[in-house]
Amino acid sequence: MASPSSAAVAMAAVTGMLVLLVAGASGARLPGRGGGAVRPAALPRGGAPATAVFALGSFWRSEAAFGCLPGVIRTSVGYAGGSKANPEYRNLADHAECVKVEYDPRLIHYRQLLDVFWASHDPREVFGQGPDVGNQYRSVIFTNGTIEARLAALSKEKEQAKDRSSVITTQIQPVGVFHPAEPEHQKFELKRKPFLLQLIGNLPEEELLTSTLAAKLNAYAAELCPPNTQKRINSKIDEVTKKGWPILRDI
Repeated sequence: MASPSSAAVAMAAVTGMLVLLVAGASGARLPGRGGGAVRPAALPRGGAPATAVFALGSFWRSEAAFGCLPGVIRTSVGYAGGSKANPEYRNLADHAECVKVEYDPRLIHYRQLLDVFWASHDPREVFGQGPDVGNQYRSVIFTNGTIEARLAALSKEKEQAKDRSSVITTQIQPVGVFHPAEPEHQKFELKRKPFLLQLIGNLPEEELLTSTLAAKLNAYAAELCPPNTQKRINSKIDEVTKKGWPILRDI
């Protein structure tokens, strides 16, 4: 069994490899040799990312749909679109489950996020998605202003034109207040793979919420990264596993 110091070194090495792997696969910008911390995605001038909010069924898988996109900085899930002041998972009232995507608009355009939104659910279903039935699973594009509202409307028209035999049920409305969901719902797909959590050092909840790496591994865990990225992460995990990771802490 490795000593505590060896375990710490191994964990740091593995975490570093995964950061480089996932960031590189997504087109992220990395510092030169001898630089500081890895910057998985560049921020716009002023340091504030752009934000998009979508409701497309259960937010567990919806969050994963966006996590591996180049230019996405972080993802989180929550509730929006309703009037209840403090919605909770077991008491949403008229809110919808949704995902908030923070992204660098220099690396990915809002239109591309809309493309993922349409491709990741069935906007023609009424009152739910698949086995998830209820108003909380409705399809909504929450907009942050006139430009987003216009782009959302144009994309909806384009989607409707693909098939006139049924009606797109997606609503388009101002985002209003986004209420973050409880911690157990954040990065749900990643949390179903404890081994992946070990590989990134069992980050505390607040760091999982803001981590670009966690967002990408959440998509990987749901098998929603591009095929080449999935293969590269698989290969790296196989490599570190053959070298004896994870380190056993108990028998």
